[in-house]
Amino acid sequence: MDQKAKNRLKALLREGVREKIYPGAVLLVAFRGKIVFFQEVGRRSLVLPACPVRKDTIFDLASLTKPLATTLAVMKCVDNGTLTLDQPLENLLPAPLPGDKRHLTPRWILAHCSGFAAWKAFYPELVRHPSKERKKLLRKWVMESPLAYSPGKKSLYSDLGFMILEWVVEECTGSPLHEFINQNFLSPLSLGRMFLDDGNTRHRRPPSHFAATENCSWRKRIIHGTVHDENAYALGGYSGHAGLFGTAADIYTITMLLRDHYLGERQDYLSTETVRTFFMRQNLVKGSTWALGWDTPSPRESSSGMFFSEKSVGHLGYTGVSLWLDLEQDVLVIFLSNRIHPSRRNEKIRAFRPLLHNTIMREGLLHGRN
Repeated sequence: MDQKAKNRLKALLREGVREKIYPGAVLLVAFRGKIVFFQEVGRRSLVLPACPVRKDTIFDLASLTKPLATTLAVMKCVDNGTLTLDQPLENLLPAPLPGDKRHLTPRWILAHCSGFAAWKAFYPELVRHPSKERKKLLRKWVMESPLAYSPGKKSLYSDLGFMILEWVVEECTGSPLHEFINQNFLSPLSLGRMFLDDGNTRHRRPPSHFAATENCSWRKRIIHGTVHDENAYALGGYSGHAGLFGTAADIYTITMLLRDHYLGERQDYLSTETVRTFFMRQNLVKGSTWALGWDTPSPRESSSGMFFSEKSVGHLGYTGVSLWLDLEQDVLVIFLSNRIHPSRRNEKIRAFRPLLHNTIMREGLLHGRN
């Protein structure tokens, strides 16, 4: 990657700050497993003085929790034989289930075609109950809620499904999700800045380590170092759909681990077969782009832009974060921003993401020309 290309990419990132697409951001680009661009820009907070974003700034990763924590845990369960993708929930969960939920499978939930609704505001009622009872209550409410559509008939991106997958992981492993992920991935990889916020004081860091998110009308404050998602917050800091925090370098490490296993270059954490299965578009519903816990590029208006191949996987997060991994061209783009600081009404990121990815590809960073 030559200096002119770097400068053009830096200029685009600075333009994002000037145009108030985000207060701050970190961009990491890797090609053939090596980092070729790593740049920070802007501010972590518009309220705290002297707070520029750093490369090691910790971001609320929002729905990147789904592929990088919950799906990763399900991968491990499949890999060690404690779970199969087509087991019905009635064989995985201990509680009696309503008839419309009994035959749902992890595969359908991971591919967002299980029938679960997209989202529901559980948090106002959850916080009326003792904290230790809330996850049990939430799971009961999700199971009692009617399905939004017949399973397998359409695709609808769903937080609720991943709330249930967290429960599945707990039953298969005998451990809470945060402990299982830490034991099997985060701790062995020495990822000290990546965590699911379980309320443990060891995760408490000064606000200066975090990118701020929204000025929350419910909590009456700017969210800074605790999870933005209200349902996850009410559940103690995380759920299967949100609550993971980390840095760009942490995401690079985890994603490169998956890439290496996919390519068969290592098999110490997962089998190549398992990773390839999860990275494969499922085609369970006509027109759906979902693999298992991961998305793939849509034919039109993909957030990955125009140049990522069909053999790509990625995911977005509501706070302004994203990652895309092209398994054919061997490209990884990690983009972390705090676009909802101070307000979620800022949706300029939708147009910026594909522009950013197209610029990266057009600069020739990723096609072996540099």
